This record gives sequence, C-alpha cells and structure tokens, in this order.
Amino acid sequence: MEDNNAFDKFELQLTETAKGFLKETAKWAYFLSIIGYIGLGMLVLFAFFAASLFASVGGSMGVMGALGTTFITVLYLIIALIYFFPIYYLNKFASNMKAALKSDNTESLTTSLGYLKSHYKFIAVLTIVGIVAYLLMFAFMFVLGMGASGM
Repeated sequence: MEDNNAFDKFELQLTETAKGFLKETAKWAYFLSIIGYIGLGMLVLFAFFAASLFASVGGSMGVMGALGTTFITVLYLIIALIYFFPIYYLNKFASNMKAALKSDNTESLTTSLGYLKSHYKFIAVLTIVGIVAYLLMFAFMFVLGMGASGM
C-alpha cells in the first residue's frame, strides 16, 4: 500500500516577488564575481611583480633571496587558485539564475542553486580551515612561549 501525504504532492512555486529577489541577487552576484575576477588578476600580477621587487631588494641575499622570491610567487599563485573557485561558483550561479528567470527554466534554476550551494560550501570549508589554522598557530605560540619562559 502506498502512503501518500500532503507533502508528496507539494510543488514549490516562485512568486513574482521571489523571482524579483532572485533576479536582483543574481545581478549583485554577477557584479561581485566580476570584481572577484579583477581582484584575482591583480593578485596574479602582484605575485610576479612582488617577486621581482623582492629580488631587486634582496638581490644581495644570494640563494636565500632567490628562494624567498620563488616562495612568495608560489604562495600568491596558490592563494589565487584557492580564490578562483568561490568566484567561479558565484559567477556560474549568477549566469544560470539570469538564464533561468529569463526563460522560466527549472533545470537552469536547479543548476544555479547548485552553484550557489557549492559557493557557500567552499567558503564554509575555507572558514573552518582558517579557524583550525589560527587555533594551531595559537597553540604553537603558547607552547613556544612556555618553552622560552622555562616552565
């Protein structure tokens, strides 16, 4: 026997007000993703210019100076790579949401919301990693401080 309840037949409907909110959200998300891509480009440029700047300043440091500039370049490129994904997800959300609302396409709406979920999931994981890193640095500094004080 099949058990049918009211929720099995429930279908979500978007009102015009909800569509307006989603349309405005998509516009702002698109704007933020464009600003993010510009910031990403500047970060990559800075990675290479900072390396040459540090190389000219620390040129007398020999091999250690060269390793330092390489480290800075690689570090900034890794940060840019990490920064790319939430911007990409935000851009895909905005693009698909605009298309979904323009054509009343449920599949595009679903895809768009999937990208929004991915965006927030990535930001949440990055936040957790940052908090754990801060806690580990705090614990490390505490242990270092205790060792230095002779306790």
